[in-house]
Amino acid sequence: MYKYSIIVAGGTGTRMGGSLPKQFMLLQGKPVLYYTLKIFLEAYDDLQVILVLPVDYKDMGQEIIDAYFDKGRIKITAGGDTRFQSVKNGLALVQRESVIFVHDGVRCLVTKDLIQRCYRQAVETGTAIPAVASRDSIRLLNEESNEAYDRSKVMLVQTPQTFHSRILLPAFQIEYIDKFTDEAAVVEAYGIHVTLVEGEEDNIKITRPVDLLIAEKILEERSRRSDV
Repeated sequence: MYKYSIIVAGGTGTRMGGSLPKQFMLLQGKPVLYYTLKIFLEAYDDLQVILVLPVDYKDMGQEIIDAYFDKGRIKITAGGDTRFQSVKNGLALVQRESVIFVHDGVRCLVTKDLIQRCYRQAVETGTAIPAVASRDSIRLLNEESNEAYDRSKVMLVQTPQTFHSRILLPAFQIEYIDKFTDEAAVVEAYGIHVTLVEGEEDNIKITRPVDLLIAEKILEERSRRSDV
């Protein structure tokens, strides 16, 4: 089965407090995006990457590719005004029936094990959405008050959200609505139930400066374990 990974890195990273988008900030001397690209390319030798970037940063993305990777396995396209449009731009480059991963470019700590687990599930059921249980107390807000909610019924969704192309491609032809914050929501609106798979606690999304510090510690710990 052919494999594509659409790496969505179209954000500008305003919550990081700087002018440089978070996907280009350095983590142990290399851009955050480097780690994301590297793990997907290592997960499967036949996987093709479609990298979705802000139009003003396509050249910077190309510099990372030229410095570290096989240029023949990665294509770049411009992002849109919404995540939905950015993913749709990436899907326009999918040329074969395949399994498609859609992954946040700043979830740079994803592992090959999770990628491969999502692939196997998507081959079996057509969809695979990684998620972890909430460890925090949950409260639901309404117009008049708020109320406690059973956190055992809450799952925190991650990426790579993974689909057979026969599901994802037609799903992205439906009209955009505001609740489409991820690909699972689009596929469900198209009428397909999605399958959850076990995610990973370390599969964090780099959104704040402290997240870079956490990611650095996780990489250091992984390096120590691999040296043992």
